[in-house]
Amino acid sequence: MSNQEKLSERELPEMADPYSLSEEQVATYQRDGHIILRGVASPAEIETYEPIISRWVQQLNNQDKPLDQRDTYGKAFIQISNLWEKSEEIRRFVFAKRFARIAADLLGVDGVRMYHDQALYKEPQGGHTPWHQDQIYWPLDTDKTITMWMPLVPIPEEVGSMTFASESQLIGYINKMVISDESHRTLAGYIEGKGFATVSHGAMAAGDATFHAGWTLHSAPGNPTDAMRKVMTVIYFADGTKVAEPDSRARENDLNSWLPGLKPGDLAASPLNPLLYSRMEE
Repeated sequence: MSNQEKLSERELPEMADPYSLSEEQVATYQRDGHIILRGVASPAEIETYEPIISRWVQQLNNQDKPLDQRDTYGKAFIQISNLWEKSEEIRRFVFAKRFARIAADLLGVDGVRMYHDQALYKEPQGGHTPWHQDQIYWPLDTDKTITMWMPLVPIPEEVGSMTFASESQLIGYINKMVISDESHRTLAGYIEGKGFATVSHGAMAAGDATFHAGWTLHSAPGNPTDAMRKVMTVIYFADGTKVAEPDSRARENDLNSWLPGLKPGDLAASPLNPLLYSRMEE
C-alpha cells in the first residue's frame, strides 16, 4: 500500500467548502437536464483519493472474461457499487458536503440523500455505453434525482464526457429498457424523432464533473486509448422522497439492494440512504 493510501482520516481532504453556482448554471441544468462544472474537486484532492478508489476497484473487480467475450454491458465498464461501505476513506469522498450541496442546488431542493455510488472504469479499448435512462432502475417516487460523474484521471477528447440528449428529462419515464443493444437502437431513434439536441462536453480534467438528471437520456463512447477511463459517480435524490412501487425486475432488485427493508410508500431513508446535505443544518 502506498503512503497516499495510508493517510489518516484527519489528513484526508474533507471537501465541505461550498462550490459556488450561478443562477445561469442552475437554470441551464434545469432546462437541459445536464451540466458540466469545472474543478469540482481540486488536483490535490483527486491525487489523494484516486489511488484509494482504484485500489478498491481492482480488489473488488470480479470480471475475468476478455473484452471480446463479454456482452455489450460487460464491455462498457467495470462497475463497482457502494464503495463507501467498504472504505472509510472512500466514504469521506462520496459523502463530501461540497458535492451534495451542488446536487441540492441544481435540483432546487433543501436536502439530498445518498442513493448509491458507483465506480465506472472503462478499460482500454472498452466498448460504448448504450443510450439509457438511469431512473428506470430506481424505485423512487420523484423526478428530483441527479448523478455526479467525476473523472479521476484526465479524459481526452476522443473519450470525452457522456453524451446527453438535452431536455429529454422533461419527458420522464420513456420505457423500461435496461442498458443493451436494444436500448441503444430504440432510444437513438426516439432521440432523432423527437429532435433532441445531443451534447458531449468533450475533454475533462480530473476533478471536473458532469451532473445529469435521472430521466436524462445519455450514452458514452468507447475508450479507444490505452489508458483506463477512471470515473467515480454518486447518485442523489431529494430528501423526503418516497419509495415507488417497483414495476420491473430491475426496480425490484434496486429496492432490495439500495433501499433495504423499505416498502412502497415508505420514506426513502434506509441506513444506506443517509442525508448528505441539508440547508436546515447551515
